[in-house]
Amino acid sequence: MKIYHNTRCTTSCKTLELLKSKGLNPEIIDYLKNPPTLDELKDLIKKLGIPPENLVRKKEKIFIENYSNNSFSDDEWLELLAQNPKLIQRPIVVNGNRAIIGRPPENVIKLL
Repeated sequence: MKIYHNTRCTTSCKTLELLKSKGLNPEIIDYLKNPPTLDELKDLIKKLGIPPENLVRKKEKIFIENYSNNSFSDDEWLELLAQNPKLIQRPIVVNGNRAIIGRPPENVIKLL
């Protein structure tokens, strides 16, 4: 099990706490320090079962100021996320071939 985690995000921290309270010790990936590659993002999208656009944090300042008036293909969305990991929804918990966004944290229970 892995969690793509942001230590400064309350929701991400609550999700990690929830996993630990269930006796789990996931691999913690600080995706801002170690961003996923384009191939890793493609794999995450497949495991999440969502289009790449749904992984984008559209309320982030960087998105609003630079990208909000654009439309992108799936490949372009993935490239945008690879270049701007701050725009990746968080936290993402991966368990085998499945993944889920932990918003709210209780969502991750579906993976257990």
